[in-house]
Amino acid sequence: MKLSKKETRMIEERKFAAEVELRRFALCKEEELFAQLESGRRGLSAEAAEEKLDDVGPNVIVAERQIGTFGRLLRSVVTPFNLVLALIIVISFVTDVLLPRAQGGAADYSTCIIIFVMILVSSLVAFVQAERSNAAAEKLTDMISNKADIYRDGAIVELPIDEIVPGDVVKLSAGDMIPGDVRFLAAKDAFIAQAALTGESAPVEKFAAVSEWGNEALTDLSNLGFMGTNVVSGTAEAVVLATGNDTYFGSMAKTISGDRAKNSFERGVDSVSRLLLGFMAIMVPIIFAVNGIAKNDWWDSLLFAVAVAVGLTPEMLPVIMTSTLAKGAVVMSRHKVIVKNLSAIQTFGEMDILCTDKTGTLTEDKIVLERYIDVHGNDDARILRHAYFNSYFQTGLKNLLDLAIINRAKENGMEDLLGKYNREDEIPFDFTRRRMSVVLVDTTGKRQLITKGAAEEMMAICKYVEYGGQILPLEGELLAEARRVCDENNREGLRVLAVAQKNNVAGVDVFSVADESEMVLIGFVGFLDPPKESAKVAIAALKAHGVRTVVLTGDSEGVAVKVCKKVDIAAERCLTGKDVEAMDDEALAEAARGCDLFAKLSPSQKQRLVETFQKAGHTVGYMGDGINDAPALRQADVGISVDSGVDIAKETADLILLEKDLMVLERGVEQGRKTFGNIIKYIKMTASSNFGNMFSVLAASAFLPFIPMLSVQLILLNLIYDLSCVSLPWDNVDREYIASPRKWDAGSIRKFMLWVGPTSSVFDITTYLMMFFVICPLFVGRWAGLDSAGRESFMALFQTGWFVESMWTQTLVIHLLRTPKLPFIQSRASGSVTILTALGIAVLTLIPFLPFAGMLGLAPLPPVYFLMLGATLVAYMAMVTLVKRFYVRKVGEWL
Repeated sequence: MKLSKKETRMIEERKFAAEVELRRFALCKEEELFAQLESGRRGLSAEAAEEKLDDVGPNVIVAERQIGTFGRLLRSVVTPFNLVLALIIVISFVTDVLLPRAQGGAADYSTCIIIFVMILVSSLVAFVQAERSNAAAEKLTDMISNKADIYRDGAIVELPIDEIVPGDVVKLSAGDMIPGDVRFLAAKDAFIAQAALTGESAPVEKFAAVSEWGNEALTDLSNLGFMGTNVVSGTAEAVVLATGNDTYFGSMAKTISGDRAKNSFERGVDSVSRLLLGFMAIMVPIIFAVNGIAKNDWWDSLLFAVAVAVGLTPEMLPVIMTSTLAKGAVVMSRHKVIVKNLSAIQTFGEMDILCTDKTGTLTEDKIVLERYIDVHGNDDARILRHAYFNSYFQTGLKNLLDLAIINRAKENGMEDLLGKYNREDEIPFDFTRRRMSVVLVDTTGKRQLITKGAAEEMMAICKYVEYGGQILPLEGELLAEARRVCDENNREGLRVLAVAQKNNVAGVDVFSVADESEMVLIGFVGFLDPPKESAKVAIAALKAHGVRTVVLTGDSEGVAVKVCKKVDIAAERCLTGKDVEAMDDEALAEAARGCDLFAKLSPSQKQRLVETFQKAGHTVGYMGDGINDAPALRQADVGISVDSGVDIAKETADLILLEKDLMVLERGVEQGRKTFGNIIKYIKMTASSNFGNMFSVLAASAFLPFIPMLSVQLILLNLIYDLSCVSLPWDNVDREYIASPRKWDAGSIRKFMLWVGPTSSVFDITTYLMMFFVICPLFVGRWAGLDSAGRESFMALFQTGWFVESMWTQTLVIHLLRTPKLPFIQSRASGSVTILTALGIAVLTLIPFLPFAGMLGLAPLPPVYFLMLGATLVAYMAMVTLVKRFYVRKVGEWL
C-alpha cells in the first residue's frame, strides 16, 4: 500500500510529536513524571483508570481508518465485475433508449433494468457473505487477549492489555509484551527485544536511571520501553506514558502495515488471477475484432466482447476465498483452535514439516519433581531446600520446573524456612547462560548466592563440589562421577538441573553474571514429564498425512531421546546445539534431511533450523509457547502457540490452541487441505470453463452470421452460474485429497485449463451445429430464406438453445471436476452444492418460458431440443470422464 504525500507528512508529524513527548518524559524527575500523568508509584485507582479509558480509548493500534457498514457495502458494489456491468448499462442506454428516441422510435429500458438488478443481486450476495465471514473471524479473534500485571488501587491485578491507560504502573518479566510506551521505574537485568522498531536482533538492556544527555536516538534511551517490543529476560516495573495510536509504534503503524509481505496464499491467488486476466486481455480484443469484421455491427460486437470479459473474470474468487477461509476458521474453533490469520488455514494444509518443542506438546506438561540427589546419586533434602529458595525468591517468570520444586518443598514442610531469609538481589535467567541465581541474606547477616540451571552450563561455573560435609575440587573422579549421575538420570527420562551455591558473598550494589563463578556444586534435581498418551497416535496421523514431525528442544539429549522413542519419532540420530553451531548452512541442510531430533538448542538455533527447512523447499509449521520459541514462531510459515503461552509467543503465532493437544493439529491439517481443495476447485473450474468458452465464442464469431448470445444473456448466465458456485466453501472433499500436502501451482492450473477447456468447446460447437442446421430450420426455417422478422426468431431460438446448454454443461461440470472419482456414485457433493446447482439449472431452464423472456431476447424451446440436450450431456459427461482418467494417468493428480 503506497501512501500519499499528505499521509506521509501526517505520519511524520505524528512520529515527531510522539518522539518529543517521550523525550520529555524520559528526562524529567520521577515526582514531575507522576504529576503529569496524574498517577503515583502504586499506579491508578480503578475509578481514575476508567475515566482515562473513556478519554483515550482502548489500548489498540489501528493501522488504517476503520470502514463502516456503508463503506463495506460500497466496496461490494464497486467491483471490476459491476463496473463492467455499469459500462454495459451506459452503452445499452445509448443504443436502446437515446438513439431510438432521437429517431422517433420507442425506448427499451429492459436491458438496463435487468443488468441493474444483476448488479444489485451480485453486490448483496458478496456483501452478505463478506459480513458473515468477517463477523466469524472477529468473534474468534476476540477469544484471545494478552494480559499484563498492573497496579490498581495499590494491588497487583491481571488485566487485558487493551484496558491499560497512561499512568498505569506495570510489572514486567521475561516473555511479557510491553503494553505501551513506558518509562522504567525499576529494572533488574531487563533486556528488551526492539527488533520490531530498530531491526537490531540483539536485545537491549534497560535501566531506571534518567539519561544525562538525551541526545541518543529515541530507541537508545535506556529508561524508555516501547509498544511492539518484549522482555527477553529480567524483571522491571514501569509507568505507562502512552497507549494505542499515541505510542511511538502507533505513529508508524500505517507505514509498517503497508510494508507487510504477502504470504504464500496471497501470492498463489495473485498468480492465478494474473493467469485468468491475462487470457481475458488477449482474447477479448480478438473476439471484438472478429465479430465486428464478420457481422459489421460494431455496437453489438462491443457489447458482446464486454459481456465475454465479464464471463471470463473470476469475480466470485474473493467471495469464495473469504467464505472458505472463514468457514475453516469456524470449524477449527469447534476443536478449540483460534485462527488469528485466516490465510494461515491454507498454509496449515500446505505444511509438510512440523517443528515442535518437546515440553507440553509431546509430554503431559505436568512436571513432577522426582529426585533431589547429591553428586553420588544419594537422596539429599538439602538439595531440595536450596532449589526451593532459588525458585521461590526469584521474581521472574516461574516456569513449570519452579512450580514443581515449590510444590514438593511445601509437601515436605519447608515453608517455615522462608521467614529466615530475605532476597537481596537476583540474576535472571537467559537462554545463553541457561541458569538463574538469587542472592539471599539470613537473619544473622550471612549472604548466600544460590544458582540453578542446565547441568552442563552449571558444572562449567563450578570449581568445587560439596560431599559428605566437605568442600572438594570438582575435578577428576568427582567430576566424572557427577557427569555419570547426571547422564544416567537423563537416560531414564528425567530432566536434570544442577544446584550450586556460594557462601559469604561480598555485598555490592548490583550482582551480575560475573559473580556466578567458582561456585560449589551441591547436587541435582530431576523432573519427570511423561509423554502424552495421544502424542504417539497424533504423530502417526500427521505422518499419514505427509507431515514430518521434527523436535527442536532446549532440553538435554538424554531426556529428548527417551521421550521421542516413546512417541515413535526417530531418535537414533540426535544433533545438539553445539553440533548446529559448528555447521555451515550447507552442512546443516544436509544433516537436517535425516535428523528428526535436535536438543539443547538456543532460540536462534531453533530459528535457523526452521529457515534451513524452508530453504530446502518445505512449508514449515512451528509449535511452541515459550520465550525461546518466539524467533522460530516468527520465522515459520505458520506459527502455532497455546493460550497459556507467554505473551510474545501468542502475539507472534498465527494459530492459538486453547488446549495442548497434537490431535487438533491433524484436524487443522485436514481442514487446511479441505479449504485449499474447495478454493482450487472454483479456480480450476473457472479457468477451464473460461478457456473453453473462448474457443466456443471464437468459432461462433468466425462462422455464424450473428452473435451466438446477446450480452445480457451472457451476463445473466454468468451471474446464475456464479451464484451456484457460492456453496463451494461447504463442499465435501475426498479423503484421498487431504492425505498429502497441497501447494499453489499455477503450472498445474494452466495444464488443467489446456486439457479440460477444449472438451466443453466440442459440445458447444455440436450445439451450434444442431441448433443452426436442425432445430432452428425445423421450427423457424432455413436462415438463407428468412426475412428480417424470421431471422430475429431464428436468432432468438438459437441463442436460447446455447444459453440453456451452457448452463447445464457449466453446472454439471462442477460435479464432474470437483473429484477425480465418478460423480454422484463414488464421490458426492455436499447438500448445499447439489441444491444450489440444481436450483440454478432449473431457474435458467425455466426463464425462456416466462412472460419476460422476450425482453431478454429468449424464446421457448421445443421438446425435441431437450432430447438433443440429453444426448449432448451424456456424451459430454462420458468424454470428461475419459479425459479425467487420461489426465490423472499422465499428470498424476486431478485437483
